[in-house]
Amino acid sequence: MPPKAVVSWSSGKDSAFALHEVRRLGVAEIVGVLTTVNEVHDRVAMHGVRNALLDRQISELGLEAIKVRIPSPCPNEIYEARVAEACGRLVARDIRHMVFSDLFLEDIRAWRMATLAVVGIEPIFPLWKRETRALAREMIASGLRANITCLDPGKLDRSFAGRPFDATLLRDLPDGVDPCGENGEFHTVVTAGPMFAHPIPVGIGETVERDGFVFTDVIPL
Repeated sequence: MPPKAVVSWSSGKDSAFALHEVRRLGVAEIVGVLTTVNEVHDRVAMHGVRNALLDRQISELGLEAIKVRIPSPCPNEIYEARVAEACGRLVARDIRHMVFSDLFLEDIRAWRMATLAVVGIEPIFPLWKRETRALAREMIASGLRANITCLDPGKLDRSFAGRPFDATLLRDLPDGVDPCGENGEFHTVVTAGPMFAHPIPVGIGETVERDGFVFTDVIPL
């Protein structure tokens, strides 16, 4: 029997495809998704995705929702304490694995392994060291559909905000921008793909700049 696991769910393409890969490979039984939600704005932390759209995603995944609410701004010690509390509840249910979508950032991987070891959770990295341009193309070919919800205007022009994550986007990305946005250039929200029972119809709302980032509102219909 494969071990039970939850997915660290950002609402974006990488976590969605990591979930899909774990299911495809059978390395774990996915029983839920864990998401940090900004309790001030009621949106997924960093990605800026509406809680209502997050709920639609989780419904289409057919999984349990584990939401960790954090303040804004959120000091690292508060973030770690609240995630550790949620992990403690998972371990009490004999869920001892968590899936992450990290691609190549060694420091982030090391930090996750160290902090999770304290609470008895073992991380799984199904996308680790995959070549990101090939991975991005594989995501798109699988039927995954997503839009850019957040970008760093110091790394990517504001005009990319809200754009679909598709072959045209990959072609248009400037040199030096990772095709999967692994260096923080952009974040996405997934609305269709092999991990969902059904696509989620959405509309594209307004784009705003806040706290040094550009956010585009993706609205479930």
